[in-house]
Amino acid sequence: MSERARVAIIEDHALTRAGLRTALAGEFDIAGEAADAAAGYDLVLRERPDVAIVDIGLPDEDGISLTQRIRAAQPSTHVVIVTMIDLEPQVIAALAAGADAYCLKNSDPERIIEAVRIAAEGGAYFDARIAHVVLTRFAPREQTPGDSPLTARETEILRMISEGRGNAEIAQQLFIGLGTVKGHIRDIMEKLSASDRTQAAVVALRHGYI
Repeated sequence: MSERARVAIIEDHALTRAGLRTALAGEFDIAGEAADAAAGYDLVLRERPDVAIVDIGLPDEDGISLTQRIRAAQPSTHVVIVTMIDLEPQVIAALAAGADAYCLKNSDPERIIEAVRIAAEGGAYFDARIAHVVLTRFAPREQTPGDSPLTARETEILRMISEGRGNAEIAQQLFIGLGTVKGHIRDIMEKLSASDRTQAAVVALRHGYI
């Protein structure tokens, strides 16, 4: 992104909040902080940040449910789940809720910064320690030639999305315009009946299109 992305932090532990703020402030603008889901939801609606960092274990509502509400009310805000939980049900639930990235709290700060950066650009990011969960859960089924509704270029772009690349990076690597990338993504989402990029990547992985 050409401008600094605005990030909201929704985390109930003050020390973790402070650590995230310190790690992110060098590259992003902090739109605000909240210690529970109710305040976090109000913060997102009021500030409309580019990215909301959401802890799963909030005191008044789990972060996955909050993610669903944020995505429904403010679709332009991407969600990065930050948690200590790396169990398959939580990872899959976060994906289904519309989370764009999933990081573990004990990750290096650089990894969390990378996840926020990728999410802000519209990409999907999963910590390497949980990537196996996604790949195992959505292992390609056997397909016959021609099953995929995607063109070769759409398949290439969707594969790059699944690798966590943002729109700008895709445009640069494929030597095409940013508007062209966005147009392809709109077509991909329509063909796969997906509501966002992450869901499109998940659908494609599940059906073996990429």
